[in-house]
Amino acid sequence: MTTVLRTRAELAATLGPLPGKLAVVMTMGALHSGHEALLRAARERADTVLATIFVNPLQFGPNEDFDRYPRTFDADVALCRAAGVRYVFAPSREELYPDGEPMVRVDPGSLGEELEGASRPGFFTGVLTVVAKLLNLLRPDVAFFGEKDYQQLTLVRRMVRDLELDVEIVGVPTVREPDGLALSSRNRYLSAEERISALRLSAALRAGSDAAGAGRGADGALAAAYRAFGEGTTGAKLDYLVLTAPDLGPAPATGPARMLVAAWVGSTRLIDNMPVDLAPVSAPGG
Repeated sequence: MTTVLRTRAELAATLGPLPGKLAVVMTMGALHSGHEALLRAARERADTVLATIFVNPLQFGPNEDFDRYPRTFDADVALCRAAGVRYVFAPSREELYPDGEPMVRVDPGSLGEELEGASRPGFFTGVLTVVAKLLNLLRPDVAFFGEKDYQQLTLVRRMVRDLELDVEIVGVPTVREPDGLALSSRNRYLSAEERISALRLSAALRAGSDAAGAGRGADGALAAAYRAFGEGTTGAKLDYLVLTAPDLGPAPATGPARMLVAAWVGSTRLIDNMPVDLAPVSAPGG
C-alpha cells in the first residue's frame, strides 16, 4: 500500500515513529522507467521508501515549460506502488512555500553557472533550494538521484558536503530505450520525426566514448562526438557538447571522465551524458 501525504503535519506524524532506514527519491512526477529504477534501488537499501512529487516553480525560467510540464499524478502513484514505495509526499506550492517564493536560496557557486546553468540562469539555485528544503523536512538516511541529470547530481553532492547535511547521496545510472535514447519526462513532447533526431545525442556520446577508449585522447573523443551528432544538419540544434572530469572539472589526460551533451530537438530541450574512460593516447601509426 502507498499512502499519499499532502501536508507538513501529515509528514511529521508519519515520519516521526518510523523505524529503520528511510530512503527518498525526489521527482517532479511524469514518472517513467528511469524513475522506477531509482525507486527500486532505494527499496534495496532502506526499510522505507518515500517519493516526492512536486513540480518546482523555482527551477523554471520565464520562457520554459512549467505550465505544460506533464502532470500524471494517478499514474505516478501507481508506479510508486508497483515499485514498493510506502509514502508519496505531494505538497501544494503553498504548502512547500508558505510565504511565497523563498527570500533565502542556495547558491550553487561557479559550477551552477556552467553548462545547464549557462543555458538556464537560476536553474540550479531553484533545484538546490527545493532539494535542501525537502532534505530538511524528510530527514532521510539516503537520497537517490539519477545520473541522467549529472550536473544536478554533482551539485547536490557538493551541497551536502559543503553544508554538512547528514544524508548519503546515491547516483543511479541512466535508463535508456533499446535504441539508446535516455528516458526523460520531456520525451513525450517529441513527434515521431523529432524522436529520431533525438537519437543524435546518445549517438554522439557513444562515438566519443569509443574514441576515448581507442586512445584518441580528449580532443579526438570530442571530434568523434561532434561528427556523430552531425552539427550543422537539420533536426537538432546543439547547445553544448563537452568532456570533463567526473566532478565536472577539467578533463584528465587519461582515466575516468564524463561527456555531456544538450540540444534542442524541435521545441524540446534534451540533455544526456555518459561516463568515458580515456585510454593513453596511441602513438602515430601505432
